Amino acid sequence: MDKNVVLHAEGMNKIYPGTKALDNVSYDVLKGKVNVLIGENGAGKSTLMKLIAGIEQPTSGKMYMDGEEVAFKDTTEARAKGIGIIHQELSLFPNLNVYQNIFMGREQTTGRFKLDNKTHIAETNRVLEKLEHVMDPQTLAGDLRVGQQQMIEIARNFLQDDLKILIMDEPTSSLSEQEVEVLFRLMREFTEAGIAIVYISHRLEEIMRIGDNVTILRDGKYVARAEVKDIDVPWIVQQMVGEGKSYPKKDREIEWSKREKVLEVKNLTLPKSGGGYLLDNVNFNLKRGEILGIYGLMGAGRTEIFECIMGLRPEHTGEIYKDGKLLEIKSLRGQIDNGFAIVPEDRQAEGLVQTLSIGKNISLSSLEDYTKAGFIVKKKEDEQIDRQIKDIMIKVADKDLPILSLSGGNQQKVVIGKGILTNPDILLLDEPSRGIDIGAKTEVFDIINQYAERGVSILVISSELKEIVSIADRVIVLSNGVKTGEFVHEEVSEDQLVLSSYKGHGTKKSLKEN
Repeated sequence: MDKNVVLHAEGMNKIYPGTKALDNVSYDVLKGKVNVLIGENGAGKSTLMKLIAGIEQPTSGKMYMDGEEVAFKDTTEARAKGIGIIHQELSLFPNLNVYQNIFMGREQTTGRFKLDNKTHIAETNRVLEKLEHVMDPQTLAGDLRVGQQQMIEIARNFLQDDLKILIMDEPTSSLSEQEVEVLFRLMREFTEAGIAIVYISHRLEEIMRIGDNVTILRDGKYVARAEVKDIDVPWIVQQMVGEGKSYPKKDREIEWSKREKVLEVKNLTLPKSGGGYLLDNVNFNLKRGEILGIYGLMGAGRTEIFECIMGLRPEHTGEIYKDGKLLEIKSLRGQIDNGFAIVPEDRQAEGLVQTLSIGKNISLSSLEDYTKAGFIVKKKEDEQIDRQIKDIMIKVADKDLPILSLSGGNQQKVVIGKGILTNPDILLLDEPSRGIDIGAKTEVFDIINQYAERGVSILVISSELKEIVSIADRVIVLSNGVKTGEFVHEEVSEDQLVLSSYKGHGTKKSLKEN
């Protein structure tokens, strides 16, 4: 190994059921450098970092440090080799105080059994002072705002002895500009001391400022690597997007200016626990028969929009109008009665009842349509189930079979069919093609287009650029809970969506309202 390479990963593969998250990826972490790792949602960035940090183990592939092969069964073994990780998702214990969280798993003792809390508190004060984030070490983590919790997550790793590699997965997502400046200064102190930093961020301006080199992944594969001084933002976007074949786009010649608005969302705001916002004054509208795409990176606020609309986030503020009437959103059931239906992102946990049959899953949300005097009229229910199975082409031998007897694609059709049977005016689809093969994806897209042609208005969230470009008539883009772009028809392109999704709050552009 090159003496400047502190860790070399060779041919890393990670396979989950139905998904190859990493495909033969090789990666070098350079000593004393900020090694940026970037890619779209699902590119494999976090998966690769979890393998390096011992959180998960590779399906195949090898890693080397100091010329020797290493393998980590857990984070403790990785930490013993000098590898620390700051997670994108906070992993603090809200019922423990600041110093207890910082020293969790590395407690100091006096004698054999007594915790040395005097040292814990002194070291906590020292590291927080270095982070310019002084606070009472006795404060419960759950009482801190999100930015403060993020600093505690960072402080845990700054105390690690013999640190060689520090992985930072979206560390600035909850920090203020001042806090980001402090973090960047400390990162440079680390690299000057020879520590390697692996940095994942969705903020391109940060990458160009703090990074030394950039490695790009796409669809679980290695794409390119370059020195930051030799590249620019358009080069990064091009490498992330690639030249892959898009899904065929339906030619829908419609005079949208003459279509009425069926949904209007004004100043939708959703506070974040601990401070800040998951959604910050988001505005958009939806027209009859339109397919409106919502694009953004993880944590952008896409799913939260659906949750607010469907009554799952009563703490939200702002106004939501349907057909010009201001809605009083009280519950999910109430929103179904108001003409909304949702297909959730996690079909197994939120979309299906796995102990029920295929038919019962389809009719579950519309049971009151088949009841008389409190009893289900089975003949009427069966007629509607059979019609729905035929209408959206669910491949099933018998509707009374268990739902888990179906393929992933057909399970997804069941979830869509369940929503459609409520006769919605507005259909919300959260990652409708996740975890299904290309053939099933094409069929799902056909269903979406079919119902849009019938006048159903559709909001669709997708992490797949090519999918959302092909399916949507119009796309809005979110970044950190803020609407950063809106593109209509011929304006919708992969490059535009990526650039908008990587914008920070300070680079928000004026938007074209439609």
